[in-house]
Amino acid sequence: MYDVIIIGGGAAAMSAAIYAARRQMKTLMIAKDLGGQMMWASVIENYPGYKSITASELIEKFTEQVRELGVEIKISEVKEIKKLADENFAVATASEKFSAKTVIVAIGAAHRQLGVPGEKELAGRGVAYCANCDGPLFRDKTVAVVGGGNSALDAAGLLAKIAKKVYLIHQFDTFQAFEHLEKKIREAANIEIILQSKVEEIIGEKKVTSIKIRNLADDSSREISLDGIFVEIGFEVKTDLVANLVKINERKEIIVNEKYETSLPGMFAAGDCTNGPFKQIVISAGNGSIAALSAYNYIQLKEGNIKKITK
Repeated sequence: MYDVIIIGGGAAAMSAAIYAARRQMKTLMIAKDLGGQMMWASVIENYPGYKSITASELIEKFTEQVRELGVEIKISEVKEIKKLADENFAVATASEKFSAKTVIVAIGAAHRQLGVPGEKELAGRGVAYCANCDGPLFRDKTVAVVGGGNSALDAAGLLAKIAKKVYLIHQFDTFQAFEHLEKKIREAANIEIILQSKVEEIIGEKKVTSIKIRNLADDSSREISLDGIFVEIGFEVKTDLVANLVKINERKEIIVNEKYETSLPGMFAAGDCTNGPFKQIVISAGNGSIAALSAYNYIQLKEGNIKKITK
C-alpha cells in the first residue's frame, strides 16, 4: 500500500513526488515518459535558478532528485483508477495493480499539433509550442505563428518584440480573440497576417528553413522562408481516465480548489490538466507541491494524527 500514487511525469508530477517523499510518504510515480511538456521545449529561460537550461537537462535534474529521495518510478500507462469501499484507491496499468491511500493526477495537457510533414521531425529545432519559453531564441529572426485565438495573438505580439518579422497564419477569415489583441496585432509593423490559409508542410533538415502554406480561398500554394514556427492552436486535455470520478469543466480540465483537491476525497490533481488559468513549468511545479502537501494532510486527518488541516 502506497501513501500516494502520482500519475504523470512532468513538472507537476515530479514536484509532487519530491514533496511527498520529504514528508516520508511511500510514493509511486507512474508515467508514460519523464518530462511531460518540457520535452517540447528546446531551451528554457524562465525557470527560477537558471538563466538558461535545456529541457533535457532540467528533466534530468528533476528525475535525479526524485530518484535520490527514494520515489519508485514505473514507466507505464495507467488504464484504470477505482475508489474502493475502504476509501483507498486501486490503480491499474496493463500488467500491474497497485493500491494507495491517495492519488495525485498530474497528466498534463498536450499541445494540439498541426499533423503535417516535418512537424514531429523538427520539434525543438524550429518547431515550438510556447512563445514564452522559446521566443527569445528567435531574436532578430523570421518566425510564423499558427492560430487565431487569444494564445496565438498573444504569441504573435510577444514575438513581434523579439523577432525581425512575424507571419500570423490562420485558416479562417476572422480571429477568435479579444478585440484589443487583434487591434494590437494589426497595428504592429512587423506582423504580416495571412488568413484563410493552412500550413501543409514544415521544411528543413537539421532545423526549420521554410513552410508551405495553401490558400483555402483560391487553392494556391506558396513557400515562406523562416527560422521558426510557433503552433498555437490550443491544448488537448485527455482526462477520460478520471472523467467518471471527478468533476471536469467544458475544456475537460479537472476542477480543483486552492488545495488542489478534486471533487473526490483523496484524489488530487495538479498542473496543466487542471482548471488553472496559466500553463507554465514553474506554475505546474508549484501546483504539484501543494497537491502533495494536501495529500499528506488528508492522510494525517483521516488517520487521526491531526484534528484539523494545517498549513
